[in-house]
Amino acid sequence: MIIHPLITSTDELVDLCDRLASSDYVCVDTEFMRENTYWPLLCLVQIGNQEEAAAIDPLAEGIDLSPLLELLTENEDVLKIFHAGGQDVEIIYNLTGKTPHPIFDTQIAMMAISQSEQIGYANLVESWLNKTIDKGARFTDWSRRPLTDRQIEYAIGDVTYLAEIFPRILKKLIKTGRGSWLDAEMEKLADPEHYRNDHSQVWKKVRAPSRNAQVLGRLKALAAWREMEAQDKNIPRGRIMRDETLADLAGHPPKRQPDLAKVRGLSQAWKDNDIGKRLMRVLDEAKPLPKSEMPEKPKRGAPLGKEGALVADLLKLLLKIRAREIDIASRLLTRSDELEALAAGIRDLPVLQGWRYDVFGKDALDLVEGKLAFAVENGRLKMTHMDDENSDVVQAINAEPAEG
Repeated sequence: MIIHPLITSTDELVDLCDRLASSDYVCVDTEFMRENTYWPLLCLVQIGNQEEAAAIDPLAEGIDLSPLLELLTENEDVLKIFHAGGQDVEIIYNLTGKTPHPIFDTQIAMMAISQSEQIGYANLVESWLNKTIDKGARFTDWSRRPLTDRQIEYAIGDVTYLAEIFPRILKKLIKTGRGSWLDAEMEKLADPEHYRNDHSQVWKKVRAPSRNAQVLGRLKALAAWREMEAQDKNIPRGRIMRDETLADLAGHPPKRQPDLAKVRGLSQAWKDNDIGKRLMRVLDEAKPLPKSEMPEKPKRGAPLGKEGALVADLLKLLLKIRAREIDIASRLLTRSDELEALAAGIRDLPVLQGWRYDVFGKDALDLVEGKLAFAVENGRLKMTHMDDENSDVVQAINAEPAEG
């Protein structure tokens, strides 16, 4: 494989992207800094295929990243490979308003062919290539120039190793027939709506203090205001105020600006500074949340009670057994809250649809309905389907009123 010197000019970048544009796939990674800023600062982009790879310096004077961004977001013939690529995709979206497509994430793919929930890149390389990555450069200051040879070598490895691993993962996916299981997960990763920063919607990410329309209206207004303040200053939103403080202000709004000094999480300066004035103006002008925007009440079946909680525990045990049997990450199949909903009687669930139903959901439903039981065979726990007579007995037991 050809490893190019650090690319610092537009002409070099154009040449590289012209060649990569005819590839079946490219592997992509980024290095960035976001600890002290609202917008992540892109410091390095690594890209390559099985023949060549290069690191691109987006901080180089005069460089135009348009050829690279066009390759990533406009060329539908080239598959873009990432590992745990959510933040990389977010950066590309922030620069272009678009996301890379088509896309493939090896961390997600590993969930379909192993029991790895969120395998890290170093472990991925070790398991597939039996190589150890030098992690020493991982937490260096990527914004500082010049970059050291060690930093560039470390960064390039993120795509050169991935270019070796991806075909092997793909081959196993094809062999197991599980590639289609990942379609929805990959599309979700590439969905621009996942990265769009809509100020009017950010309140939904804050734990609401109540379902009161006035409280939620204040929360919506405060969250949008905090977002604008953080963007304007280019600092993390938590530097303006933390979520807990935001929720507290929405639930218990101060009547006068001097009262801000009594709010936990705010400094004494808020009682008479400009940002405190702007905050009070937002609170004064906040409107109750419209009925059309009120969050839906969470779906609930019958109260679980003690017996229902035991059924949920059995479902979780069933999930562990099935994940082990077919060598898949349980998280790709379902989650604990979904199993609890199933035990409570809810049936409109993802686990009871599509391939998840075929692989796990059908047995989970049978367990809840008394048609499946656990057995021990040769020292191993397994599932066994009940005959009609035993099934009636189990259903009768499950029908008994739950305590609590």
